[in-house]
Amino acid sequence: MTMQAQAADYVNALPVHDARILTGENGLAHIRLNDQLYTLRITRAGKLILTK
Repeated sequence: MTMQAQAADYVNALPVHDARILTGENGLAHIRLNDQLYTLRITRAGKLILTK
């Protein structure tokens, strides 16, 4: 198996989440990791920002 095929298999094994579904109409979502709360935001330019 080539390195490219191995990389494709790895990428395909990762879960995929649609940011627009996660953030809803307002473009914001809270994500909890252990006891920390993060905010995921879609900017006007269509970029993602994750802040604590």
